[in-house]
Amino acid sequence: MYIVDKKSDQKDQIEIVPIELDDLKRVPKSKFWFDWREEINYDVFKLQISGTDEILGLISMETHHQDSRLEIRLLAASKENRGKNKKFDRLVGNLIAFACIRSITMFGSLACVSLVPKTRLIDHYREEYSMIEAGKSLFLDGKELLEIIKRFGDE
Repeated sequence: MYIVDKKSDQKDQIEIVPIELDDLKRVPKSKFWFDWREEINYDVFKLQISGTDEILGLISMETHHQDSRLEIRLLAASKENRGKNKKFDRLVGNLIAFACIRSITMFGSLACVSLVPKTRLIDHYREEYSMIEAGKSLFLDGKELLEIIKRFGDE
């Protein structure tokens, strides 16, 4: 998996690894919008360029075994990696692909990934990541889930 520097077009290999308690001290709400310490009882992972310790993105997931589904509780790119002037591209896509890969590992062909987006992001998730609406939630399963993995996860 990789991200792309928007200015130089350079590809940087990334790693998505479990967050550590010490990391939470370096995750200010002003940079990541949420108080990530509140997510400590869930599966929280950080995205960083391989070989560095700068946290560029975060994802919190909850497993719903009865539904063969991983729910993305929170998903955030760092402040400098949002919007038109972001430094790196592909952060959110990589985090979603990571959730998809994890879901397949856990649930096989029944795998599903869902999230409840902020209203203003619904269209973005549908258009950019082919997510399907189901009430207040959006989800990926089947072909769409595999496409996200192919687009972001296999490279």
